[in-house]
Formats: sequence, C-alpha cells, structure tokens
Amino acid sequence: MLTFATIAPHSPLLIPTVGKENIDKLAKTIEALADLEGDFYQSQIDTVVIITPHGPVHEEAFVINFSPRYKGQLKDFGDFSTKKEYTGDNELSYKIKESLETTAPLQLHTDESLDYGCVVPLYFLAAHCPKINIIPISCSGLSYKAHFDFGESIIKTLSNSPKNIALIASADLSHKLNKKSPDGYSPKAKKFDQKLIEDLEKKNTENILNLQPKEVANVSACGIRSIAVLLGAIANINYQPELLSYEGPFGVGYMVMKMRL
Repeated sequence: MLTFATIAPHSPLLIPTVGKENIDKLAKTIEALADLEGDFYQSQIDTVVIITPHGPVHEEAFVINFSPRYKGQLKDFGDFSTKKEYTGDNELSYKIKESLETTAPLQLHTDESLDYGCVVPLYFLAAHCPKINIIPISCSGLSYKAHFDFGESIIKTLSNSPKNIALIASADLSHKLNKKSPDGYSPKAKKFDQKLIEDLEKKNTENILNLQPKEVANVSACGIRSIAVLLGAIANINYQPELLSYEGPFGVGYMVMKMRL
C-alpha cells in the first residue's frame, strides 16, 4: 500500500560534495529534506517508486527501469565520492507493467545507472534505509493529463501490494528565477512557482493539468510531469499537502512538499 508521498528537488548542488561552499545557501531545503527523511524512516518503506524527468525519455511512452540492481553516482558533477547502490523490485515492476499493458503506453528499460533525478532525492530520503528496493519510472513527452492518468493507473497496483510503498515525484520548478539561473532569467518564473505552490496547497489539480506547455517551457520547469503522476496516484486519497520549504538562490526553484496520506 502507498504509505508515503512527496515532491522533492533533485539538484546535485544539494549534495555537500557537489555544492561545497554554496551548501549554506540551500539550508532551508536541506533541513526540510532531513525532516522528511525522518517521516520516510518511520514509514518503514519497502519499495520506492520514483518518477524522474531525467531518465531515458520516450516521447510517446513511460519507461520503467527494470534492472535488478542500481548504482547511483554524481561523477558528471565532479563528485567521485558519492556512490549508492539499490535493489530493484522486479516483482512489483512486472505487476505494474502487467496492469497497464492495455491502458497506458509503457516500455521496459534495463540500466544499472541511475540518473541524478533519482540519486539526489534517494540520497536524502533513504539515508538510513540502504536496503530499500526502488522502481525508477521516467516521464514521457505526453500531456500532463496523460501523466495524471498514468498515476491513477499505477495506484491500483500499489494499493494492492502488501508492501509499504513510497512515491517520490522528483521535480525542480522554474529554472529562470534570477540572473544566476543556468537557463537565463524570466520575469514570469517567480509568479509561476508561487501559483504552482498555491494550486498544490489548495489541491487545484485542474489548474496544473491545464498549464500550457509553452508557458512551462518559458520558465523551464522540469518537474511538472513528475508532479502530475503523483497527483494522479493520490487523487482518490484524502491527502493533505504540506509545504516544507521553497527557495531558489541559484535561479532554480527547489520545493519540498509532503503529501500526508
């Protein structure tokens, strides 16, 4: 059953060996993730389903990484010390695949290497749970509504499982908050993030699903599809959103939000 759900950022700068002297500027996010890790640990999670926008993307299908084991590292960001290993939950992955064969476009992919969209949230949330199983699922190029529907579809399988399951939407928000942003500056970015957070807190899911792709692209918000999957999965649960933190000192919006189930 689903016992834990959250939206978490995935910037490698949050990792001390990457962020280094900049880490103090991300104190609010790191503190929120530490608090969230305590809830994660108490939930006695068996398997994490993590939705990432940075895995192998197929424009017309969702992709489940079906590897029996995974290795996470951040060498591409100059960090040669962070090395994480996880086991795949192939049994549950197969059940998800089986349940969706006629209802959702889905592909299987086998790769031991985890993208940073998985590595960073797991680094924090699974800090004291090294033996958890994981199922990485990559977003597609399909609509936000298609991602919401995908979430609605997989929750049936997750709810029927005797395991304690966590669902993580790996998501950064706007990448154009200020002139420090790697993607340039947009005066619309801050308002976009504020409105998105407001809609999440008020459970105005329709507003999020009706976002225009061009509007999202203009502020480079990479996490909307991941968030849509999570919202679909918990749509029929009486959840309570809890914003733990939001900041963007380097021009990218980092939000930590727990969905109390």
